[in-house]
Amino acid sequence: MHKTQLYKNQSPLSLRILNHNIRYATNSLLENERPWEERFPLIMSELRYNTRPCVDARPLGDRSAPSSAAFICLQEVLHGQLSDILHDLNGIESKERENSLPNGPHWAHIGVGREDGHCKGEYSPIIYPVQLFDLLYFQNVWLSPTRDRPSKGWDAATERILTVGVFSSKATGQRLLACCTHLDNVGSESREKGVGIILETIESVRREWSVDPSFGYKDSSMREYRPAVFLAGDFNSQPDQEAYLAMEASNLMSDLHNYVNPSRRYGDMITFTGFNRDQDPEDRGRIDFIWLGPKDRVSGHQCSMEDGVLLEVGPRPRWKVEGYSVLPNRFEDGAYSSDHRCVVGDAVLYPE
Repeated sequence: MHKTQLYKNQSPLSLRILNHNIRYATNSLLENERPWEERFPLIMSELRYNTRPCVDARPLGDRSAPSSAAFICLQEVLHGQLSDILHDLNGIESKERENSLPNGPHWAHIGVGREDGHCKGEYSPIIYPVQLFDLLYFQNVWLSPTRDRPSKGWDAATERILTVGVFSSKATGQRLLACCTHLDNVGSESREKGVGIILETIESVRREWSVDPSFGYKDSSMREYRPAVFLAGDFNSQPDQEAYLAMEASNLMSDLHNYVNPSRRYGDMITFTGFNRDQDPEDRGRIDFIWLGPKDRVSGHQCSMEDGVLLEVGPRPRWKVEGYSVLPNRFEDGAYSSDHRCVVGDAVLYPE
């Protein structure tokens, strides 16, 4: 276990989590799909605007306690797309760009291409604010029986990956486990078993990176504090299907969406739209999620699935959910930024 003293102060952290499958760049365009060069400005306007209050207001080098911070979790990101996004977020002009991946001054990433563990294939990256968080540890896990190397699992059509990072707030010392994934669009078995691997990995990393409050204290009987966790991803599974049900049935994670009264949610319910407004409704749905854990430490205006009654749940929370939104992906000229809509969750993370 990586021991550390308990947090430097007891300030809560207000976090915004963005989760968006941005659609990989391709020359084989679907009907109504625009090339990446045209979609890229739409994606960047979305990311910059929705993280601006969280990062841009802080002067470079200011380590005072943040009012808020953001994490950006993406899927279907090819290496060139990730390079474009990171250069833009960091304010690096196009003439200065290379196909490298910058590590600041504002944003950096963790994650690898799923086909070779380096640059080939789609990434599921986590992009984090380097001025607000230190990266303590990261790991890439393939959702297959051979999870330590690029591989396909069970009935999956392609390699699938989980990106894992342990972060520490520079202001408070709080640790946070962040995860991002993209489950298979073909194999039901691979999605369900992939969820099992994700849950095992989260439990393992939380144990390894727990905070021992007795380290430096006289009372060694105090229990260890495991970091809170969020998981963002495209599950390719609606709430009545196998992957969602397996995650929901766990004792570890809760769907952030369910802790916000419907009257307080912003935007549409559907997160996968395709590129055609007339697409068969059965091919559309809510398949992109933000999960919070541990499950019994999430609080907010949780909605009863039966009657909409609002309930406060659990013991003293680590997470207090404050908002949920699904952002638009189609604009007045008919352009789609992606075939998915971005999901945004706001929550306050409290120390133990």
